[in-house]
Amino acid sequence: MDVNRAIRIAVNTGKTVFGVKEVKSAAKKGEAKLIVVADNCPEKELKRKRYKKVNIHAYRGNGHELGSMAGKPFSISALAVIEPGESNILSLIEG
Repeated sequence: MDVNRAIRIAVNTGKTVFGVKEVKSAAKKGEAKLIVVADNCPEKELKRKRYKKVNIHAYRGNGHELGSMAGKPFSISALAVIEPGESNILSLIEG
């Protein structure tokens, strides 16, 4: 699976939130289905395998690259997928 393409499709056709504060809030509310974290995310707790019972995918790139893949003109340290839309991004969740 092309992770970059899956992220872009999820952002364009589904529901996602950006930023550590919003990601943590979505996870606490039980809305987040997957968290994607950039290599340079400052929040150590978001770099664990799971956060608040939500699977985490470590994005192999920095926040600028993640922002670019999400089609945003700014750096994104973390994003949460609420609804995947037409994306197959939830297949990143390991069994």
